[in-house]
Formats: sequence, structure tokens, C-alpha cells
Amino acid sequence: MTYPHRILFCFWSLIFISVALAGRTKQAGPSAKDLALLDAFRSQRDIVYKTVNGESLDMVLFLPEAPPKGKMPVMLYTHGGGWGGGDKFKVFRAPFQEALRELLANGVAVASIEYRLTRKGVSTAVDCVTDCKDAARFLIKHAERYQLDPSRIGVWGGSAGGHLSLMTGMADNALFPGDEALAKFEPEFRCIVSYYPAVSFLKPELSKGSNFEKPQRLVPMIGGLLEEKRETAALISPSEHLTNAVPPTLLLHGDQDTVLPIDHSHYFLERAEEVGADVRLITVKNGGHSFSGKEIKPSMQEINHSAADFILKHL
Repeated sequence: MTYPHRILFCFWSLIFISVALAGRTKQAGPSAKDLALLDAFRSQRDIVYKTVNGESLDMVLFLPEAPPKGKMPVMLYTHGGGWGGGDKFKVFRAPFQEALRELLANGVAVASIEYRLTRKGVSTAVDCVTDCKDAARFLIKHAERYQLDPSRIGVWGGSAGGHLSLMTGMADNALFPGDEALAKFEPEFRCIVSYYPAVSFLKPELSKGSNFEKPQRLVPMIGGLLEEKRETAALISPSEHLTNAVPPTLLLHGDQDTVLPIDHSHYFLERAEEVGADVRLITVKNGGHSFSGKEIKPSMQEINHSAADFILKHL
């Protein structure tokens, strides 16, 4: 190989590697700030709950400062990030952190999990839900090891994680079979808390004016366009899993949200009333996505307390 050819070969090799790395969805890792926050909590870190196609999926289990006298109830936290990003450290963000502290102070463990992120042609939101289900199954299987009460489990999240919390807590476990080693463990959730969720992928009009209204935005989620994958879209739509037997559910949504408009929560509440499901909604006035905005009502502190209070009453 001549010298110019070697240079050309190296150039195209670098391009190929860059493209390959760009297509990966694995997160870069926690920031120094997140690690400092993590050190401030009593926790068990990097608990691998399953491995899929060589990718280890883990969780951090936050524990009350005072060792419990008996078994602890546990909340599963599902992070946001558009299904294709985010990580378990989002539990430290403003809408969640004070609720996390309040739950721990009241003897509730919190498991913040990683799940497969959507990647075109590789993984869809079905895989996200399956992983969340498997994380709950893992906690039940190993409840004794971690001193957890498997009969007192709930799920909580925001944005994509709000959608996943609804799916994890409401959808029939049999619809999302995962790791065979966890298959026989059946989580039964006591409560669900969902911030600014997507509730239906069958109704793009709920996302009017946002990026999620665009047909192409659904492709990584369901593996194709809506007209091609309507059955999959229904499968991952929380509104399609509502019955009068779902766990008590609290929605919190900003009335100025332009990412996932509050129409999602309004529609979900209407469907819940039709079937007799126990679902309630707190509207955050002046609140955008992640409750951004000035002079939001209720305040961020009140939002955190409302979530924690609901969980403590039902768990």
C-alpha cells in the first residue's frame, strides 16, 4: 500500500468509526455533580438486573439513612430523555430530588434504573417497557437480599419516564416478556406517579405543535410509521391499558408544556373516567416541560411534596 493510500485508508477508517460511535445510544456516564450528589446518599450502586445483547442494564438502589427494622417498600424510578437518551441520575433533577429525599426519610427505598434506549433498527419503546418490567421483576426476585417488601412496590417517572411509569404499572406483564430468569416474578404495583407523560401514540393530535407530532418521530419508538405499526403503537400507549383495576395514579403536567402538551394528560384523565380508573391530575400553572417557567403553581417544592405524599399514602 502506497503512502497516499495509507492516508486515505486511515481517513475512511476514522470516518467509519465516528459514524458507528454516533449511532450508539450508550450514555457517557455521570457528571461530577451527579457523582457528588450520589455520594451524599446511602445507596447500593451498579446493580445489574439483566444483560441484553452484551449490554448490562443496572440500577442504583437508594436506601434510607437509618437501617430499616423490617422490609422496605420500594419505588421504581424510570428516567426521561425522549426514550433515546437520559440516565438514572435524572432522579437528582429539580422535579424529583426533594421527593426522593422525602421518600427515603420515610423509610422507602428508591431504585433508579437504566433501560435500553431506542435506536433505529435495533431497539424500540417496546424494549424500554420490557426492561422496566424486568427491573421490577428483579427487585421482587431479590427482595430478601435487599430487605424489600415485594408486595409494596410503585413506579414513578417523568416525560419518557412518565410514559414508562404508566406502562410499567398498568400494562399486563405477560405482554412484555423479558429475561427468562425473571419471568416467573409478577410485579403488582401499589401506585404510579407520572410527570408530563405521553399517553397515546395512536393520536398524534395530542402532540399538536410539538416535535412529537411529526410522523418520523415515531419511527424509533415503534419501528416504523404509524400506518405501518399501528398495533405496536397501541401496545405502547398507556391509554390502551386503562381499566378500573389499574393502581391509583397521579399525573402532574404543566399547562405550558410544548414538548408533550398537557392534552396528553387531559385525554388520559377522560379515558380513566370512562373506565372508572383511579387517576387524578395536578395541573402546574405556567409550567413548561420539566416544570420550567417562572412563578409556577404549585411550586417545585410543592410538586415534590405532592408526589411523595401520594406515594406514601398508597405504598
